[in-house]
Amino acid sequence: MKRVLLDTHAFLWFVFDDQRLSKSAQAVILDPKVEKILSIGSLWEIVIKTQLEKLRLGMSIEDFVEDHIVGRILTLLPIEPPQLLTYFELPLHHRDPFDRLLVAQALTLDLPIVTGDLKFKAYGVNIVWG
Repeated sequence: MKRVLLDTHAFLWFVFDDQRLSKSAQAVILDPKVEKILSIGSLWEIVIKTQLEKLRLGMSIEDFVEDHIVGRILTLLPIEPPQLLTYFELPLHHRDPFDRLLVAQALTLDLPIVTGDLKFKAYGVNIVWG
């Protein structure tokens, strides 16, 4: 495994040292040989949830990005038209639009996803977790 896409919750659980992050997921995230990719959609979700006060970062969004994305050398994945076309065609196994975006990106780019969300399996993506 050379590259992985991080689900938003897996990324946040890693950043905040949450015990819900599986040992397998943590090992992949810590592996310096693995490129960790965060969708701009996940960053958008973090910004929205922070603005709505559903998520508390303990710092400004600017500091969070600097410390936990730039500082951890994560690759930010843009949202491209082919991924949106895949998104449009996805069945609604998962109702969360951000999670369906991650599925579409993973399918389009053939990336495994670090996630504990079992609904992702319905889409046939490669999941890194347990």
